[in-house]
Amino acid sequence: MFSQAHIRVTFDKHIAFLLIDRPEKHNALDNDDIDALLAACALIETTPQIRVVVLSGAGGKVFCSGGDIMAWSALSPLDFGRHWLRRGHMAFDALARLRQPLIAVLNGHAFGGGLELAAAADFRLMESHARIGLPEPGLGVIPGWSGTQRAVRRFGATNVKRMALFGEMMDAPTALAAGVVDEIVPQESGLRRARELAIKVSEKAPVAIEAVKMLINTAEGEEGGRAAEALAGICVGYTNDLQEGVQAFREKRSPVFQGR
Repeated sequence: MFSQAHIRVTFDKHIAFLLIDRPEKHNALDNDDIDALLAACALIETTPQIRVVVLSGAGGKVFCSGGDIMAWSALSPLDFGRHWLRRGHMAFDALARLRQPLIAVLNGHAFGGGLELAAAADFRLMESHARIGLPEPGLGVIPGWSGTQRAVRRFGATNVKRMALFGEMMDAPTALAAGVVDEIVPQESGLRRARELAIKVSEKAPVAIEAVKMLINTAEGEEGGRAAEALAGICVGYTNDLQEGVQAFREKRSPVFQGR
């Protein structure tokens, strides 16, 4: 089990359950939580048996209300951009680029950074009582954790404009019809459904799933060079030429490559 700040991770066979556990603050994220998300992603990424990740919020009312206003409102404009926004991007990028598929359970409202957090997932389940939106401009700030970037790629510019420019809050049926979420489930059943989906994913060939996710991310613009080099590196890693090159280095001689 991983527990840091308000971020909890538990493992169950091939599934990692990632929980934001701050219900008294509507699961808002502060600086320590952002650092904890990065640490949690590093752990999940490097745990061989984990094949799929389920992300949820504690309490059942709010999945995540985004960044804690008390954490960022006192920052200078430079610190806000340099540290708060950049660090948040690093954490959300780490989530989006996990080698494992990520299922987000919107088991409550997802506003602002909470919706940006959900955008990092590969599949979004939304409980019937939840609502989503990007209310930041109403506070005089922008959706700065990729709400104008990744959210546009995954939800479409029109939907992001509806929420960010016009202040629309989407209920579950509207979000499903707009393609912002993938499935609606009854209240308090999101985690059960997520587990069912996670088990299905975990039963598939994990290397193939990992490769497919990287290729889809590349096509979507989520990542390019890293995925290409990772896949190419895996292919080269199986060659006799690599073994020969390493062996020649150890023996301090010139390698004799066979092209196989």
